Amino acid sequence: MQTILEMRNITKCFGSVKALDNVNFQVEAGEIHALVGENGAGKSTLMNVLSGVHPYGTYSGEIIYQGKHCIFRSIRDSEKNGIVIIHQELALIPYLSIGENIFLGNERAKMAVIDWEKTHWDATQILRKVGLKENSHVLIKDLGVGKQQLVEIAKALAKNVQLLILDEPTAALNEEDADNLLRLLLELKKTGITSILISHKLHEVIKVADSITILRDGATIETLKVNHGEISEDRIIKGMVGRELVDRFPKRRPRIGDVYFEVRNWNVDDPLIDGRRVIKDVNIKVHKGEIVGIAGLMGSGRTEFAMSVFGKAYGKNISGQIFKEGQEIELNNVQQAINNGLAYVTEDRKTAGLIAIEDIKHNISLSSLKKISKRWIINDHQENEAALTYRQKLNIKSSSIFQKVQNLSGGNQQKVVLAKWIFAAPDILILDEPTRGIDVGAKYEIYTIINHLAEEGKAIIFISSELPEILGICDRIYVMNEGRIVGELMKEEASQESIMKCIMQSNRGRY
Repeated sequence: MQTILEMRNITKCFGSVKALDNVNFQVEAGEIHALVGENGAGKSTLMNVLSGVHPYGTYSGEIIYQGKHCIFRSIRDSEKNGIVIIHQELALIPYLSIGENIFLGNERAKMAVIDWEKTHWDATQILRKVGLKENSHVLIKDLGVGKQQLVEIAKALAKNVQLLILDEPTAALNEEDADNLLRLLLELKKTGITSILISHKLHEVIKVADSITILRDGATIETLKVNHGEISEDRIIKGMVGRELVDRFPKRRPRIGDVYFEVRNWNVDDPLIDGRRVIKDVNIKVHKGEIVGIAGLMGSGRTEFAMSVFGKAYGKNISGQIFKEGQEIELNNVQQAINNGLAYVTEDRKTAGLIAIEDIKHNISLSSLKKISKRWIINDHQENEAALTYRQKLNIKSSSIFQKVQNLSGGNQQKVVLAKWIFAAPDILILDEPTRGIDVGAKYEIYTIINHLAEEGKAIIFISSELPEILGICDRIYVMNEGRIVGELMKEEASQESIMKCIMQSNRGRY
């Protein structure tokens, strides 16, 4: 096969931190080439060098693309050469239409006047190619995340893409949307488009990739050729972490006490659509020292339930009762929830869990300012001590407690979110997708932290879309579907099949 891309001896530093150290990376024309590694391994940085996000002159090394030495001083330069990157955070304008977004910066115009008829005609043709059956006049805000991802790929096709870079494209997608996107990559491959896929979902990588390059600590470890059925997830993980990872989940001997937290007959209406009930007569119990999972498909109501319990942060016409240690408590706002010992780790750490432009120190103290202040004045020394303590406890990899959170890897950002709530000393933790978008090594560390919290007697509610994760860490599992609890399984009897059986049987019961 012909080589379409070669990156030679790429070195990139951020201050005194070397993010890429003499990296070599080669991609063959027409293949799907996966780029994997732990958070902070340098995957996104390498692709940002390639696409001109980090312009020529800010790194050392060479980029040879289609046989030519390339100097990209901006994204526009790389796009002119047919290299298009789709970042994990989608770059779409919510209040513009699909057609407008597809040709944004690449407008269909005559004599400096946009030709709207051609814009929407061309957009419709491209939407057919990506399998998106939507009118090009529909606003982006009215699309789900899976469809928005397809619009991003349509944008790339409108730029005559030859090398498509996708950074964690399925991180926020449900299983069906993720499968559709992977099928599309295989279809694009048939048309001659080369793809570079960054992903933590190793089963997806094995499914579609022809080659896999592993980065570790900013250096190239190896490139594996995928003969389907011969490369296993464990083999890839060994390259990523530098050792065999015998168990994906740390061992734990549960010490489960009495019922500590209980929600009875919980009902919640959609805050935007009158009369639409999203949570229906939910009852759950959590014991002291127990990790209770809530499993369910995307849209089953898990997050809506969690947020409504956490100080009614979601929903309207909320009814039901909440008990802690047998005593009914009122949680009418977030402050009341915190005061009563609840913590909620959101599934959307970047938007709702962290202040990205602030440093680690301020993010950790954010939920518990009373603990480090007197008469409304923050004690800087106490705040520093708290941040240093939790940075060490949770092994947050950073230059210091003064490093901006936006410059941390995903796994370390998630540890900062956990540190923030652990510092608040809660009794009950609601963890909503706590390992989304992070690598296997960081996941293991977070599972270990969760196990320690359970050993300390905390009551933990664990929400995840990944069934192996639910099965690996939880003592008991509630299954949720369409806003209802449709099953309850002990760890010993739970399996992916038994969870899906609960969901399917509840669906059949409606007809």
